[in-house]
Amino acid sequence: MTAPNPQIDAFFDEATNTISYLISDPATGMAAVIDPVLDYDHASGTADTRSVEHILGFAKQRGLNIAWALETHAHADHLSGAPFFKAQTGAQIGIGEHIKQVQTIFRPVFNATDLKTDGSDFDHLFTDGEHFAIGGLDVEVLYTPGHTPADISYRIGDSVFVGDTLFMPDYGTARADFPGGDAKLLYQSIQKLLTLPDDTRLFMCHDYKAPGRTEYAWETSVGEQKNNVHLKDGVTEAQFVAMREERDATLSAPRLLLPSIQVNIRAGRFPEAEQNGVHYLLVPVTAKQGAGQTKNLTAR
Repeated sequence: MTAPNPQIDAFFDEATNTISYLISDPATGMAAVIDPVLDYDHASGTADTRSVEHILGFAKQRGLNIAWALETHAHADHLSGAPFFKAQTGAQIGIGEHIKQVQTIFRPVFNATDLKTDGSDFDHLFTDGEHFAIGGLDVEVLYTPGHTPADISYRIGDSVFVGDTLFMPDYGTARADFPGGDAKLLYQSIQKLLTLPDDTRLFMCHDYKAPGRTEYAWETSVGEQKNNVHLKDGVTEAQFVAMREERDATLSAPRLLLPSIQVNIRAGRFPEAEQNGVHYLLVPVTAKQGAGQTKNLTAR
């Protein structure tokens, strides 16, 4: 018996070039959101919920019951809006089990003494090959590391939500230079996705419009991805790794890297408030002088 396919509604956040998805089972009205975005202005330090409220309002109009807020990984380019759905609908927040590795990497970076590294900020940690249900929809979890150690993809019927592992075929593939990233693992994860049937629909988490393309796009297929600009013409693993490492060395850090990581490894929770009741996000500072020698900023 063929597994039912989901109803898919996409919501594009141009400020972060992120696509969030509302996945629903037409037969039961049960639904999940994938990679929801919390609106955050870094210059003023203000956050608001207009984007997630829009998705929730859309779901209510359709009579949908959101049971899951699903993350493909701990994003470095936007803050997660998953806690909003948990507060409003009781949705469980899920992510891959290897988030524990990411938490362990970043806990000392931010001196995050309040952060547990067992993944317990999340309601569920998915394992590779695990299945769960959204109403009558069967969801299969695929472990697809490389961009980070914790990336997973969600396969639902004829569709796979690949997070940052792949971009549109004319744009390429994810960077692999974040702590714990691995270009070799990224190549292997992509090959794992490309073993799926050619007509499998693939949904991206980001789009930046490749040169010459005028419209944003986020749906492609396994067959189309075999002609991805970073993968076509029989690119070997060694060639891909060399390309990815050379390219990554030229990339700037994402604009919201520091606030995003601090929040997203906590399942969208901000660090504990200080005594004045205000939540703060840290900026680790390393000052260098001359030929890579660290300067003492406290010196007089």
